[in-house]
Amino acid sequence: TESIYLQKHLGACLTQGLAEVARVRPVDPIEYLALWIYKFKDNVTMEQLRQKEMAELEHERELALMEQEMMERLKAEELLLQQQQLALQLELEMQEKERQRIQELQRAQEQLDKEMRMNMENLVRSEDTLYSEEATLDSGKTLAEISDRYGAPNLSRVEELDEPMFSDVALNIDQDL
Repeated sequence: TESIYLQKHLGACLTQGLAEVARVRPVDPIEYLALWIYKFKDNVTMEQLRQKEMAELEHERELALMEQEMMERLKAEELLLQQQQLALQLELEMQEKERQRIQELQRAQEQLDKEMRMNMENLVRSEDTLYSEEATLDSGKTLAEISDRYGAPNLSRVEELDEPMFSDVALNIDQDL
């Protein structure tokens, strides 16, 4: 059991120490082996600390990579949101321009309708004026002059009065009653 204990706890240390003594061949091999074993303990402790630090560094590196990936995903999402907002803003601007264009078209249509009504009114007025001018021109002519028919009576023009006047006959009839 003692050999198992020694092999378990001192096996690697003694094997490496004796190999170092055989390689260097110091003047006092026992003192050299004692100092080497003492130094071996510090070296093992330092190696354990170094391994622990390396493990911590590796863990921190993994965390940093995860954080970096998370930041890249957040930036990608932010960029996507900005693109969506820009697309939405462009869509809204296009809708506003379309609305303005429709309003302009409606105003233009209303203006055209108004001009058309005015033109129609002017046309009706000009036709009325034309007919009234023709009527005044025709009123000076006799029926024979106006008509192209053979045998139309040649009556002189009779002017009508604007105010109704009672004829003498009508006044006499009223007095008889």
